[in-house]
Amino acid sequence: MTTLHDPTARGFASDNYSGVHPEVLAAIAAANGGHQGAYGGDDYTARLQEVAADHFGEGAQAWPMFNGTGANVVGLLSMLPRWGAVVCAKTAHIHSDEGGAPEKSGGIKLLTIPTPEGKLTPDLIAQEAWGWGDEHRAQPLVVYLTQSTELGTLYTPDEVRDITSYAHERGMRVYMDGARLSNAAASLDLPLRAFTRDVGVDVVSFGATKNGALGAEMVVVLDADASDGMIFLRKHQTQLASKMRFVSAQLLALLEGDLHLRNARQANAMAQRLRGGIEQGLADGSMHGVEFTQRTQANAVLASLPPGVADRLREQFMFYDWDASKGEVRWVCSFDTTEADIDAFLAALRAHLGSAYADSA
Repeated sequence: MTTLHDPTARGFASDNYSGVHPEVLAAIAAANGGHQGAYGGDDYTARLQEVAADHFGEGAQAWPMFNGTGANVVGLLSMLPRWGAVVCAKTAHIHSDEGGAPEKSGGIKLLTIPTPEGKLTPDLIAQEAWGWGDEHRAQPLVVYLTQSTELGTLYTPDEVRDITSYAHERGMRVYMDGARLSNAAASLDLPLRAFTRDVGVDVVSFGATKNGALGAEMVVVLDADASDGMIFLRKHQTQLASKMRFVSAQLLALLEGDLHLRNARQANAMAQRLRGGIEQGLADGSMHGVEFTQRTQANAVLASLPPGVADRLREQFMFYDWDASKGEVRWVCSFDTTEADIDAFLAALRAHLGSAYADSA
């Protein structure tokens, strides 16, 4: 097949834009050949159960799936009756970026809360955690967290524990969307279970596609009492892979060693390099007009730019507006982002800011 794209092109729109890590491609190839049981009846999926237990604790149940939206819908459906609702941040992926799938496909009512850093707290959750037994109100039964958040911020283990304690005391369960769970683990320098199972999270998704996989995610049930019907819901929601060994092999490639952390550390480090370069530019006056809008704790940098600068910069590097009305953008680094990529981006940003300043003078 002829290569149709420029393999040297780099952008900062999403870690979904990156390719597949060579070790993951090798794992897919290694899993090929011969016949293996379909729909999870294979050696790789069986091994994945052991590896998931190593990372998340004894008894953890891993359910490989195709994509993050499907994982979120299936995971949440397994935790809710038909009359249940999910409390989440207004910026939550299930609310802002999944095309209405939780509502349309899952029939799940979302109770959204504005948050300053994309993070919920018990006090914020309390705004929607009420009305139990009221037949006129969807029952708030699950709290949804994202780690790391859509704004690139992190929950500490203590913050997660405060939320799970608050939720459990009220008969609610806690689901953690871990599309960038490895980025959080790398930044916190903690094992996965330290900020999930050990602090009361009931069900978590593990993101692989953003971290070097071809197309692989999984839901991990940490408390069997919090989830029901996964075996049926995964099929019902079109997330049951017939040749599941190739999905599981990707997850094994990331989790059996330290590849998931190596990839996440690289992405996080490049986000810090990007922020550091801008901070240096602010100090020496070459980045005049840039303002950070969030802390940089994982692999995303959020900032506001002077009018016109983002559009000029996008002619060279793809990235998205976060809030166009405020000139706010989000730059996301990937496992394959290099120092040279960051330096080229900083040079372009510096040049466009200079042009914008000259135009306004």
